[in-house]
Amino acid sequence: MSYPSQPEVEQFIERWSVSGGSERANYQSFLAELCDLLDVPRPDPARPDNLENAYVFERSLRFTDSEGAQTTNFIDLYKRDCFVCETKQGVEQPGGQDLLSRVGEEQAKYLKQGHGKRGTPAWNKMMKRARGQGERYIRALPAREGRPPFLLVVDVGHVIEVYAEFTRTGGNYTPYPDVRGHRIRLEDLRDEGIRERLRAIWTDPLSLDPARISAAITRDIAEKLGRLARSLERDGHAPEAVASFLMRCLFTMFSEDVGLLPHRSFTDLLTSLRDDLDFLPPSLEQLWKTMDAGGNSIQLKKKLLRFNGGLFAEQNALPLNRDQLELLIESAQADWTNVEPAIFGTLLERALDPAERHKLGAHYTPREYVERLVLPTIVQPLREDWANVEAAASQLEDAGDTKQAVATVEDFLKRLTQIRVLDPACGSGNFLYVTLEHLKRLEGEVLDALDGLGATQTSFEMAGVTVDPHQLLGLEINPRAVAIADIVLWIGYLQWHFRTHGNVLPPEPVLKNFHNIQHRDALIEWDAVEPVLDENGKPVTHWDGRTTKPHPVTGKEVPDETARRPEQRYIGVRQAEWPAADFIIGNPPFIGTSRMRAALGDGYTEAVRATYKALPESCDFVMYWWHKAAELARNGDIRRFGFIATNSLRQTFNRRVIEPHLAHKKPLSILWAIPDHPWVDAGEGAAVRISMTVGAGGEHHGRLKTVANERKDENGLRTFAFTDELGKLHANLSAGLDIDSAVPLIANSGLSAEGIKPHGKGFLVDSATKTTLTTYPHDAAGARIRPYRNGADINQRNRNLAIIDVDNLSLESLRADFPSLFQHLSAHVKPAREQNRTPERKKFWWKFGRRNTELRNFLEGLESYFVTVKTSKHRTFVSLHSKTLPDSKLIVFGLSTPHFLGILSSNIHCIWALASGSKLGVGNDPTYVKSKSFETFPFPAPTDSQKQRIGELAEQLDAHRKKQLAAHPKLTLTGMYNVLEKLRAGETLTAKDKTIHEQGLVSVLAELHDELDAAVADAYGWPADLTDEQILERLLALNLERAAEERAGHIRWLRPDYQNPDGKSQGAQAEIAVAVQADAAKTSKQKLPDDLPGRFAAVRAALAQMPEGAKTEGVAAAFKGARRNRVAEILDTLVGLGQLQQDPNGVYRL
Repeated sequence: MSYPSQPEVEQFIERWSVSGGSERANYQSFLAELCDLLDVPRPDPARPDNLENAYVFERSLRFTDSEGAQTTNFIDLYKRDCFVCETKQGVEQPGGQDLLSRVGEEQAKYLKQGHGKRGTPAWNKMMKRARGQGERYIRALPAREGRPPFLLVVDVGHVIEVYAEFTRTGGNYTPYPDVRGHRIRLEDLRDEGIRERLRAIWTDPLSLDPARISAAITRDIAEKLGRLARSLERDGHAPEAVASFLMRCLFTMFSEDVGLLPHRSFTDLLTSLRDDLDFLPPSLEQLWKTMDAGGNSIQLKKKLLRFNGGLFAEQNALPLNRDQLELLIESAQADWTNVEPAIFGTLLERALDPAERHKLGAHYTPREYVERLVLPTIVQPLREDWANVEAAASQLEDAGDTKQAVATVEDFLKRLTQIRVLDPACGSGNFLYVTLEHLKRLEGEVLDALDGLGATQTSFEMAGVTVDPHQLLGLEINPRAVAIADIVLWIGYLQWHFRTHGNVLPPEPVLKNFHNIQHRDALIEWDAVEPVLDENGKPVTHWDGRTTKPHPVTGKEVPDETARRPEQRYIGVRQAEWPAADFIIGNPPFIGTSRMRAALGDGYTEAVRATYKALPESCDFVMYWWHKAAELARNGDIRRFGFIATNSLRQTFNRRVIEPHLAHKKPLSILWAIPDHPWVDAGEGAAVRISMTVGAGGEHHGRLKTVANERKDENGLRTFAFTDELGKLHANLSAGLDIDSAVPLIANSGLSAEGIKPHGKGFLVDSATKTTLTTYPHDAAGARIRPYRNGADINQRNRNLAIIDVDNLSLESLRADFPSLFQHLSAHVKPAREQNRTPERKKFWWKFGRRNTELRNFLEGLESYFVTVKTSKHRTFVSLHSKTLPDSKLIVFGLSTPHFLGILSSNIHCIWALASGSKLGVGNDPTYVKSKSFETFPFPAPTDSQKQRIGELAEQLDAHRKKQLAAHPKLTLTGMYNVLEKLRAGETLTAKDKTIHEQGLVSVLAELHDELDAAVADAYGWPADLTDEQILERLLALNLERAAEERAGHIRWLRPDYQNPDGKSQGAQAEIAVAVQADAAKTSKQKLPDDLPGRFAAVRAALAQMPEGAKTEGVAAAFKGARRNRVAEILDTLVGLGQLQQDPNGVYRL
C-alpha cells in the first residue's frame, strides 16, 4: 500500500473545494480521484450482465411502475458487500450576506445552484433525500447479493456522510461511527485515520464493525478476570465477595479510561502498591468511599465526581498477593473504552461464577444476532415515529414556522426519553444494552436535527431529559447476573455519553440507583415455599439429576441415590406482574417440557403449570413468556414484543400456545419472524438453532425472513443472506397459504402413533447378549426379545439391536417365567428407574416408559406396517415386519396395504408433510408431525386398478432399496437420497457420490419415484406437473371438502374393519368435525389525525396497505373527509425526504 504524500492530499482538497452545482458532471471524476487518494482500485467498466457488475458506476436497478412499465434507476457507485454511494452537489453560500448590487444579482443568476446552498434547509433536505434514495436502492438489490454494510451520501467536493448497518438485513442505516463523527468534510481528508476508515469501507468494511473490533479486547479482559477470580477463591474468599470486589475494580478501570477519573490514576495507584501490598485494601476502600460520596481523594490527589448508584455503597477490598496484583494491573492496562457491553455481560458472568467459569472459552452469542431481533422489535417502530416527526418538522420549516418545528422535535425527544423496554429474562443484559445503544443513536440524530433547526440543546442532559439506563427494565433470578446487567448498562451509557458529548462530564451522581433490574421470578409470585413431607413428617427428596456412581455389577454410571435435593411446595402462588413497558424483548431459558422438572424442580414446575392453566403442559418453558407478552400486546399494553425461542416453536406442542392469540377476537399478529437461525446457548456456549418472532396487537401482515447461503467466515461466525416473504404469518411461521387451517379428518384417526419409548437403555440388547439370555434352560426368553428399529437403523445402517418386551407381565410372572430377563433388567434398568420422579415409571420399573396402547392395538393382526423417521433430511417411508418394535423416533402407521405405502411415499404427500410439519435440531431437519401431516392429509379415492398400480410400484420401491442396502454394507438410505437429490438438481457427482449411485442404482430409484408420483397424481385426477404451491392449494381445498363430508356423515375410512368395525356412520356426531369459518374483517374509514406527525404516520400506514401504490386521490380516499391538497402536501414532503417514491404516472408507493 502506498500512502499519498501531504502535497497530494492538499492538491486533492484544493482542486475539489472550488467545485459545485453539477453533480452529474463532477461525481465520477471526484470518486475516481478519491479512490486514487485512498490507494484503492477505481471502479470497473460496466458489463451487460448485472451479476458481473460488482464494482461499477451507474449500477442499474429495475423498478416496475403503477402501469407495469419497467423503469431503470442507477446507483451512482456500487461495490458489492461494501457500500452503496449516492451523490449530490450543492454550492457554497455567497459569504452569508444578501447581494446588494445589481451586478451581484446578475452574477448570481448564472451560478449553478446544484441541489441547494450548503448549510440551508434545502441542502439538509437534499442530503436526507439522498440518504432515503440510497436506502431504497439497497432494499431493491437482489437478495443473492446481500445487503452492503455501508451507505455513503456524498456532496461532491464538500462532505461524505457515512451510515452503517452491520446486521446486513436491509434495516436502518445509522450514522457511523456516531452522529458527531459521521460527516467527513473535504478538509478532514488530511487526517490519515479518516483516510484509513474510508479505505476500509472500500476494502474490508466488516473490519469497522465496532462489535468485531472490541470482541477480542473484551474476551481478553474477561479471561484475565476469570483467572483472578479463580485465584482469589482458592485463597478462601467467597465467590460473592470476589465478584463484588472485581466489579468495583473493573468499573474503576473503565472510569479512568473514559475520563471520569484522572487518566491512568487507578492503574498508577495499583502500580505504586506493588511493594506495599498491606496498604492495598485500605487504599482501595478509601478510594471507593470517596467515589461513592464525591470529594477530594487522598489516593489520587484529585477532586472526584460523586458516583453513588449502589456499586460503591460497599467498599470491601480483598487482599492480593503480588501475582494477583499483577493480573489486576494487566487488566487495568487494557483499553476499557472499547469494551463491548453486548458480550461483556455474558463473559463477565462466566468469569465470576465458579460453576460457569469453564465456559469462558466457549462461544458466546454474537452481538449481530442480538441486534437482529432488537431492530424489528424496538428500533424500527421508533424510527418510523422519528421519520414522521422529521417530515412534520420539515413541512413546518418550509412554511416558515421554525418555532413549531423545534417544538415538534423536542416533544419527540421527550417521548423518546420516556420509552420503557423490558427484558423479563435479562441475564447479564445484552439485549438491554443493544437497545440502549440504538436509543442513544436515535437521540443523537434528534439532537443533530435540533441543531440544524438552530435550537440550543446543551441543557437537555443536565435537565435529565436524556436516554439513560432507567428506561431499560429487567427481571432476573440470578443475583450475580442482576448486578452485572446493571453495570453493563452504565458502562454502555457512559461510552455513548462521551461519544455524543465529547469530553463533557455527565451530571452527578454519575451512577443512579434506578432499581431498574429486579431480582425476582418472571412468571410467578408466592407467599412461601415449604418442604414436602412424607407420612412420617420427613422431607421428601429425590435424586439431584446430575450425580452418578459406577454400578457394582456392570461398572456403568448410574444415579447416585445419596445425592438428593428436597422437594418443595409453593404456597399462595399467583402470576407475576411485569413492570409497565412499551416494548418487551428477550431470550427466555431454552428448557423443553420434558426437562422442566429436572431443571426447575417438581414444586416450581407444578406451581407454574397450575398458575397458567390455559397453556398445555406439553409446551416449552419459553412459551410462558411468549404467552404473557402476547396477552399484553393484544390488550394494547405494549406496542411490540420480540423473543428468541428454539426452532421447535413451529412444533404442534408450542403452536397450541400461539394459535389462540392469533385467532382471538382481539387478535395478535406476528409482524416479523425468522423460523430458523443459528444461535449460541448461553448456558453451554453450544451452537443451537432458534427462531425469532415479533408480535403486536391487531390484524397486520408480516415479514418472513428465511436464512439463505449460510456459511462460516474466517472468524468462525456464520454469515448468510435472507430471503423475504410478505403476507399473513401463521402459527407455524409460514406466510401465505395457511396449512394450519387444515382440519383433522376422522377417516385418518387412530392409525398413527410414535413408536415405543422404553425409558431405559437396559431394555436394548445386542446379538451376543440376546444369545446369552436365550440359552438358559426352562426360560423362554427368546419369545420376549424382539427386533428393534430406530431412526438411525432406517436412515443409516441397521444396528441389529433387539429389545426386551415384557410390558404385559407382572413382576411375579417376570421373575417366575423369565428369570434371565428379570436379572438383566434388575441390573441394567432398575437403578435408574428407582430415581425416576414419575411414580408409575418408578413402580413398574420393568415396563416401558409409555404403555403405547394405541400403537399395539392398531398393529395387532398385521403382518407388516409402515414407518417414517420422525426427524429426517429426506422423507421416506419403509415397510417393517410386525414382529419388529419401532422406537419413538419413528412415526408408525397402522396400514399394510401396499397402495398406502405408495401414497405416503409420493411427492404429493411429502410436500404436504414438509409444509405442515416443522424443523428441529442444529441440522434443521424436517420433522413429521402426525397430527398435522397425517391426520389432516386427504388421501385420494383410487379405483381398484389405480390401487393395484400404486401398490406394485410401492413394493418395487421398497424391495429395490432393501436389496441394494443388503448387498452393500456401507450403503445407507440417506446416502442414496442425497445422491438422488443431486441428480434432480443437476449437480456434478463426486467420486463418493458415483460409488453410491452405482451401489444403490439411484437412477432406477429416481425412475421408480417418478412413476409412483405420476400414478398417485392420476389417482387424485390431477396433472403430474403441478408446482408445490399448486399441490398444497389443492390438498388444502380437498381437506376442507372432506371435513364437510364428514360433518354430513360420509367418512372415507382408511381401514374400516379396524376403525369402524360396526359399520356405523359417525357423521355430524364426530367429535373432531370442526367447522371452518372465515370472518371478513370489517374496516371503516378513519379521519386524518389532528397532530402533524400523526398525519404522516396515517398516510404512511395507508400506503403500506396499497402494494401497487396510489395517486393522491387514492390516498386521500382512504380517509374520511380528508382534503386532497393536505394529503398532497404530506406526500410531497415524504418524497422530498426520500421516504416515498413517485413514479412518472404520479403514483406514490413506499
